[in-house]
Amino acid sequence: MSILWTANTVLAAVGGEASERGWTVSGISIDSRTLEKGDLFVALDGENADGHVYVATAFAKGATAALVSRPTDEMRALGPLVIVPDVLEALNALGRAARARSLARVVAVTGSVGKTSTKEALRLVFEAQGRTHASVASYNNHWGVPLSLARMPASTEYAVFEIGMNHEGEITPLTQLVRPHVAIVTTVEAVHLAHFSSIDAIARAKAEIFTGIEPDGAAILNADNPHLDLLTREARAAGVEHILTFGEEAGADIRLEKVALLENCSCVTANIDGVPVVYKVGVPGRHLVMNSLAVLAAVKAVGGDLAIAAMALARFAAPRGRGERHAIVTEGKRILLIDESYNANPASMKAAIAALGQAIPRGRGKRIAVLGDMLELGPQAELHHARLAQALLDARVDRLFAAGPLTHHLYEAVPEHMRTHAAATSSALVSALVESLRDGDVVMVKGSLGSRMGLIVETLLETNELNEDVMDKIEGGF
Repeated sequence: MSILWTANTVLAAVGGEASERGWTVSGISIDSRTLEKGDLFVALDGENADGHVYVATAFAKGATAALVSRPTDEMRALGPLVIVPDVLEALNALGRAARARSLARVVAVTGSVGKTSTKEALRLVFEAQGRTHASVASYNNHWGVPLSLARMPASTEYAVFEIGMNHEGEITPLTQLVRPHVAIVTTVEAVHLAHFSSIDAIARAKAEIFTGIEPDGAAILNADNPHLDLLTREARAAGVEHILTFGEEAGADIRLEKVALLENCSCVTANIDGVPVVYKVGVPGRHLVMNSLAVLAAVKAVGGDLAIAAMALARFAAPRGRGERHAIVTEGKRILLIDESYNANPASMKAAIAALGQAIPRGRGKRIAVLGDMLELGPQAELHHARLAQALLDARVDRLFAAGPLTHHLYEAVPEHMRTHAAATSSALVSALVESLRDGDVVMVKGSLGSRMGLIVETLLETNELNEDVMDKIEGGF
């Protein structure tokens, strides 16, 4: 088991008081449920729980030490403690220390859409080139970023971090922690409009990522996005001299020349500063093709091997809740389930619907969209939902299941033949969906986290009768 931190290096980073010394840890955890033996348990005060309550559980599961601010005699008897005034600030300090000791080339990703899938693609391509560390899941906020940094081994050669926000000013402290050599803004779209006066304001908030870029670092921007000029100005104002653009625009540094959008993948021809590159993206979807250009731009910016990176993209698989595909059998019926349930906004919803349009139902199967409310869209929320009707028509969607009061406006906007079932909540939609399924159907589920569309995915997966023996007997399956 490799050593991530020693007692002395933790104390040097966070200060505070140690009840014991001489220990080492191999990982960092803030959740006793997923903690692994040898971890340092960080007892954060969360929105819904106080980590100090779980210190005993953490030690029982094998934690080596715990970082706390309110020690008790019981805690002291359980194992080594690092006692600090503020646990979150100590985690930030540990993240800063991890970044300071690292010689890795660091890439940070933000944007209205595509942060996590781009981060995962970057992880994949850099893993083919050296020791790589990347944030897990969507750990992109005020605790997720320092936690991801604190988990970075000193031997890391490439590091990738996701940085998110839903309010102005949130990205600045995070990018200054990460200090990236390369910062990617995937795109700027109408997301979190409930907290911003305009999309321009969202663009300026995303541009905060430039304030942390290391000297001689690079910004990677979407040439096809209407906010390119604004982002370029913000990058220049932050002192960024190297800017690479990606997209279909003629002047893009990494330019899409041709793409074949297939059912299970995409075949791409791109021009990278005059050099043609042909590669495959292992997951379907035009939006993923566009973000693959940003990935190759990042590889170029850090001096990586573009040929190895392009080959690695063929192995890319969609992250959970962001296009992950499941071939399931329920009551003897073969279904393709596309899980887009992690979150939603107008841009990501259109991309997911377009990807559903690329999927080919089998036999007499249908394309089925199961959609929930998109949240935080402000006073135009109803209109944003209704406008998705054209995307459903363009994708040749056969049936719409709608969950939530906002999505009901979309339900009313689509042709009557598409309206299958509407309900106030995702849980109220499940039984009607399951009963309607037919052999060969393709089902795509998407909505904001608050819409709880993941419940529908979980229910469908629980009905899955598929095993290896059954799979061997399926002919012409998905």
